[in-house]
Formats: sequence, structure tokens, C-alpha cells
Amino acid sequence: MADTIEPLVADLVEWIGRGRRYTEVMDAWKTSCPRLPIWEEANARGLLARHRDAYGTEWVQLTRAGHDLLQARLRT
Repeated sequence: MADTIEPLVADLVEWIGRGRRYTEVMDAWKTSCPRLPIWEEANARGLLARHRDAYGTEWVQLTRAGHDLLQARLRT
């Protein structure tokens, strides 16, 4: 199963990049199977962080660990 999850987690991290609205993330990944296990795995690994801006919009951004994973993927 790890062979299946690893590329999907990396795809999610790469797609989020500099940040995306939470609703955009959920809309885009709802058609990707399996969305929730990948989302949960990325969060469990500390790769993503959610926060609200001054206007109340919820955002998803990469943590330092997420940036590190992205950089490692770009190097390969």
C-alpha cells in the first residue's frame, strides 16, 4: 500500500505548492481516489497546515516538512 500512497502524497504536496484555498483542495481531490486517505496521511506526516486569513478564507499551505518533501521530489 505504501507504494500506492507515496506518489499520491507527493502529488498532493506538489499541487498545493505555495498554497490553495481549502475548498479548492477538497473540490479537486474529491474526484481523486482515494482522496481522504491521502489527505489524512499528508496531515499525519505534518506536511500540511490550515489557517484562516483576515477575511475568513481557509487556506492549506505546506509546512517545512512539506517543502522539504517537495524539494526532494524536484531534485529526483
